[in-house]
Amino acid sequence: MGAGAPRGAGGPGDGGGLRASLSGLTTRGRSFVAAGIAAAACAYVLGQGALLRVGLLLALLPLICVYALHRTRYRVSGSRRLTPGRVPAGAEARVQLRMDNVSRLPTGLLMLQDRVPYVLGPRPRFVLDRVEPGGRREVSYRVRSDLRGRYPLGPLQLRLTDPFGLVELTRSFSTYDTLTVIPRTEALPPVRLTGESNGYGDGSRRSLALAGDDDVIPRGYRRGDDLRRVHWRSTARYGELMVRREEQPQRSRATVLLDTRRLAFDGAGPDSAFEWAVSAAASSLVHVLEQGFSARLLTDTGSAAPGEGGGGFSAGGQESAEAAGLMMDTLAVVGHSDGAGLSRAYDAVRGGGYGEGGGDGLLIAFFGDLDDVQTELAARMRQRTSGAVAFVLDTAAWGGRPVPGHDVVPLEERLRRLRDAGWTALAATPGVAFGELWRQAGSARTGMGTSGGRE
Repeated sequence: MGAGAPRGAGGPGDGGGLRASLSGLTTRGRSFVAAGIAAAACAYVLGQGALLRVGLLLALLPLICVYALHRTRYRVSGSRRLTPGRVPAGAEARVQLRMDNVSRLPTGLLMLQDRVPYVLGPRPRFVLDRVEPGGRREVSYRVRSDLRGRYPLGPLQLRLTDPFGLVELTRSFSTYDTLTVIPRTEALPPVRLTGESNGYGDGSRRSLALAGDDDVIPRGYRRGDDLRRVHWRSTARYGELMVRREEQPQRSRATVLLDTRRLAFDGAGPDSAFEWAVSAAASSLVHVLEQGFSARLLTDTGSAAPGEGGGGFSAGGQESAEAAGLMMDTLAVVGHSDGAGLSRAYDAVRGGGYGEGGGDGLLIAFFGDLDDVQTELAARMRQRTSGAVAFVLDTAAWGGRPVPGHDVVPLEERLRRLRDAGWTALAATPGVAFGELWRQAGSARTGMGTSGGRE
């Protein structure tokens, strides 16, 4: 759904047919029916024609109202507009509801109710007075969640009543919208990290397509191309105008690796170590994309976003914006994996399109608790990149408890072994802003303290 695009247009569902609509009789309506039947019975016994007509009127009036409201589903349409469809945790989104009376008759009293998950707030209800023929009513409400995820909005429910209060029916529209709550992100300073091209991700490294007349890789002429670039030999060969390719920019690449293993993290909630890692990974992705990197999100399961094509890295231009949205959507719903190791992530980094001889990619990793084998595996990931930064979280420091039977390497030892392998490794401790750790990563050398400062 595009932000601001109306959704959910149409009429309410049948609600079970006319027979089910009879269950919508209110206490007043049932009383009218009972009084009418009693009056008709008395009129028959006493032979009073006038009383019989009164009894029939009392009994039929609620039934006529039931039929009229049952037909209302064809004469009322509704729509929902969600703006925006993707918000950070803690931010608000606005939902606008619109009801249109498409019939030639005015409606009675209407009550709108939109179904929303409990975490988004109380269920909104609105009372709409008489809507004239062809009229429209618009109401709005706001939703907010401190927990990331994907939350359905709807279906919209419409409660109809007749002017006499004899019948009350509830109808539901068939469509709904989805609000995506992505992790909070933090603006990061533009520090210089190892592994970038000159110009910090601006794609300044270029590969020349023209190394001589014999090595020309031409392409077809496009309107606006300089005629001085026409390659006449290829033009004669292919029978159409061909031009020499210009220098092609090669964007720097960055991989953000998020460790999601249940063994690596303990605890849940907005203040847990895992949520900190998810939010920090989102901040890193946004930052490297803003700096011109071609980026991808990788988890310990080996799956990459935005896709598997080209090693999973994003492309440039509009595709880069779409890839960023896909990666944020992935982080909105990412949870703990049941995997025990980082072998799949290691294979993805090793074959992730960095090029021959280790490539030119920047690796930014967020690790939880690591045992001896996984620490060694994480250290070896550095061999396939030209720059690597690791933010290591310790479950004990965040108030969690290590999983029984999982022999965790002490934090100091993890940091030392990663640094010995060439990583810039910093400890992520509670209360430390990720922006500060990012700044320290940019200025780090070899002697870093476990809290992220210099020893």
